[in-house]
Amino acid sequence: MAKSIQSVMEGADESLALLEALAENSFDSILVTDNSAAGNIIYANKAFKKLTGHEPVDVIGQTPRLLQGPGTDKKVIDRLSEALKTGGKFEGKAINYKKDGTPFIMYWRVLPVKSGRKIVAWIAIQREGSSI
Repeated sequence: MAKSIQSVMEGADESLALLEALAENSFDSILVTDNSAAGNIIYANKAFKKLTGHEPVDVIGQTPRLLQGPGTDKKVIDRLSEALKTGGKFEGKAINYKKDGTPFIMYWRVLPVKSGRKIVAWIAIQREGSSI
C-alpha cells in the first residue's frame, strides 16, 4: 500500500524540509511575497536568479515590480492586481526585464497561501517563454 506525504512527514519540521527541497531544486523560479499591500518578497529560489539575474538575497524586501518595465502589459498587471484584491488565483504572461535590462517573456502563476481563511502570503511560480 502506498504511503501519503502526510504519513511520511511526521511534523512541521519535516514538511518544511520537504517544501524547501522542492523549492530550491525546482527548474521554475519561485517567489513568495508577504500579504501586505506592497507585496514584499520574502523568498526567492535559485531558479529566480537564473531567470532574472537578480540574487535572491538582494530582492528580499522589494516587490516583484522590479521585473516590470516599459514593455510590461498594464492590462495583465491590472488582472493580477484584481486577483490579489479578491484572493483569487492568477495565470498570465508578460514582458518582464532581467537585472541587466534584457526583456523576456515570463509565464507565471500566482496563488494565495492560506491559513484557515486568512491569506498569509502569495506564491508566484515563473518560467521564461519564447524569445522576444
